[in-house]
Amino acid sequence: MRESLLDELREVDRFFMGTSRLHEAASRLTRALDELGVSHAFVGAFAVNMHGHRRATEDVDVLLTSDGLARFKERWLGRGWVERTAGSKGMRDAVCAVPIDVLLAGEFPGDGRPKPVVVPDPATLALERDAQGLPIVPLRTLLELKLASGISAAHRLQDLADVLRLIGVNGLARDYAATLDPSVRAKFDELWVAAQAVDADA
Repeated sequence: MRESLLDELREVDRFFMGTSRLHEAASRLTRALDELGVSHAFVGAFAVNMHGHRRATEDVDVLLTSDGLARFKERWLGRGWVERTAGSKGMRDAVCAVPIDVLLAGEFPGDGRPKPVVVPDPATLALERDAQGLPIVPLRTLLELKLASGISAAHRLQDLADVLRLIGVNGLARDYAATLDPSVRAKFDELWVAAQAVDADA
C-alpha cells in the first residue's frame, strides 16, 4: 500500500480519536475566538460526528457573524492564520495546514439564494460541547441547514446523505419533522422513509 494512502488512513483514525490536525486547528480557532469573546459554532463533519454519524473531513467549518469574522481577522491574520484568497471568508490555519470554511450568520445555505432557512447567529443557539470542548450547533439547527442546502444545491448531496444517517443513528421519529422549518419538512420525511430501509438492510 502506498505510503501516502497509509498516511491518509492514519489521519482518518486520528480524526475519529479526536487527535487529528483538524481537531488541533479547531481547538486553536476556538481559543483565539474565545480570547476575543466572539461567539462561534462548528458545523460540517465536526457537528455530524458530535451528533452520532461518524464521517471524516478535510476542512473545518465554523459559523460566525460578519462582525466576529472581522474581529478575528483584525487580530489574528498573519499570526497563524491566512486568507485563502485576498478578502475571502475562507482561511487557512498555517500552523496545522488546514482549510477553514466560514458560514456567516444571515447567509442562506446551499445555493446562497434567499430561502426560509437562514444561517443563524451562533449567540442565539443552545450550543453543545463535544469531547474536545468545541462548541457545536444543536441537532435541529444542523438538520435544517443541511436539508436547506441539499434541497437548493444539486452538488450538495453529502448534506442529504448526512441527514439520512443522522435520522437513523439518533432514532428520530417521523414526527420530528414538525420541529423543523416548514420548507424542509417534506424532504426530511422523504429521507426518514429512506432511513428505515437502510436500517432494515443493516
